[in-house]
Amino acid sequence: MNTGSELRENLDKLHTTELGVVRIKRNLSLDTDDVVGWCKTKIDSSNAVIERNGKNWYVNIDNCIITINAYSYTVITAHKIKK
Repeated sequence: MNTGSELRENLDKLHTTELGVVRIKRNLSLDTDDVVGWCKTKIDSSNAVIERNGKNWYVNIDNCIITINAYSYTVITAHKIKK
């Protein structure tokens, strides 16, 4: 089982598209323009649960899930966990 160490080791490669920024800010109601920096902080947190499923990494933290492409390190989307 991969614990996300590969993702954490490659945080410097993390990026997203302009549409990704808009989508993530909307889905999480974020107030920051540095969405990638926000995601890096969350991923690097000790209580982040990281798992890889197929071509994507899924990071579960603070009631949200961040989806990242495992090959390009593109943050695809993030959304709140519905209860």
